[in-house]
Amino acid sequence: MQVSVENVGNLGRKLTVRIPAARLEDTVRSRVQEMGRNARIKGFRPGKVPTTVIEQRYGAQIRGEALSELIGSTFQEAVSNEKLRPAMQPSIATSGRPDNGEIEYIATFDVMPEIGPVDVSGLEIVRQTSTVEDADIDTMIDTLRMQRRSWNPVDRAAANGDMVLFEFSAQATDFRYPETGTDRVGTIVGSDALFKDLEDLLIGHVVDDAFEADLDFPSDFRIEGLAGKSARASFKIVRVQEASLPELDAAFLSTFGVVEGGLEQFREDVRANLERELSAALASRLKASAVEKLIDANASLEIPPTLIESEARELARQSEGDKAGQKESISHEPYMASARRRVAGGMLLAEIARQNEIRIDMRRVSEALSAIASTYEEPQQVVELYSKDAQMMSGLQSRVLEDQVIDWIAQNAKVSEKKLSFSEVMRPGA
Repeated sequence: MQVSVENVGNLGRKLTVRIPAARLEDTVRSRVQEMGRNARIKGFRPGKVPTTVIEQRYGAQIRGEALSELIGSTFQEAVSNEKLRPAMQPSIATSGRPDNGEIEYIATFDVMPEIGPVDVSGLEIVRQTSTVEDADIDTMIDTLRMQRRSWNPVDRAAANGDMVLFEFSAQATDFRYPETGTDRVGTIVGSDALFKDLEDLLIGHVVDDAFEADLDFPSDFRIEGLAGKSARASFKIVRVQEASLPELDAAFLSTFGVVEGGLEQFREDVRANLERELSAALASRLKASAVEKLIDANASLEIPPTLIESEARELARQSEGDKAGQKESISHEPYMASARRRVAGGMLLAEIARQNEIRIDMRRVSEALSAIASTYEEPQQVVELYSKDAQMMSGLQSRVLEDQVIDWIAQNAKVSEKKLSFSEVMRPGA
């Protein structure tokens, strides 16, 4: 095997590999013979299919698979011998045809940069702390009761918190909803499930009340023809219902699996769940703080462009959601800056792990898996799923290793603490 390496920019590499064509032909011949011994083709006895028949029917497929495997194995051998660290899978160009007894292919790829010692001693990181208080447990229990509330019809005017069913139509300058008649709509007043101005109009009205009002519909309103427009809206109240919260009795507690210990055990279970969520949220905030400071301190880090582009495309796919299935392609350009920081963070964490010989703690992997599984009704099935899926387990191990690196950074950086309430920690964007 002959290998030559050409630098394309700082991190780009073009690897030209020439391998004896005989290696491919030997593999193809061996596989044709093996298939001839095992193939079942109508008109031939098992094990007696002529090689010419196998070549006619399966030759192209066998040759393609053999060439792909040969390129894969020789590429790994080549980068190992040349001491290269590809950032991603290479782009391969080859005719696949022998020339002067050799098959040539060109592999183009980016390599990982050489990162010098990563010093975290000067990083100033804020570690947020918090505890679960009795008031937090009370709030969560109230939330759980609200989730299981029932609705009872009432013979009074609608008030904030009531569920109101009403008939509705709206006429804008150039659009009417619905085209004819009315639509029947329901909402909980004050929930902003529709929007505040509309829900506020329902307050004070009883069943069978009919009225009209001018409304300015928000730009993100679910009915496209009304979004961002002013319209004359008509309403008729069909039903008003008030919420009834369940009692904290044995029946209610049993829906959460509490059959012994009563309310005291239920509160302990709620506390354990909240503490688990709080621990995860605090760890996430510490990681975000540490990684942001780490990236800023290494702003000159050179990053393989292919890694950034790949991450940007993934961010675009995740952000656009359903649009991914549409004919027009999703532009990843708006995500390039975010992608660069994400890739930089991952590279720096991996380098810190390598330089400081931080190894995966399998005990922490087991604890993390148990924590994930505990949120499902059948925890053992979740554990078995991860155990059987190498990709899922690898992802979990990578997250645990990153958490270990963050702990190491926190031990070696300048860390200050900031006390927050449970609600402040759990509030998105706070």
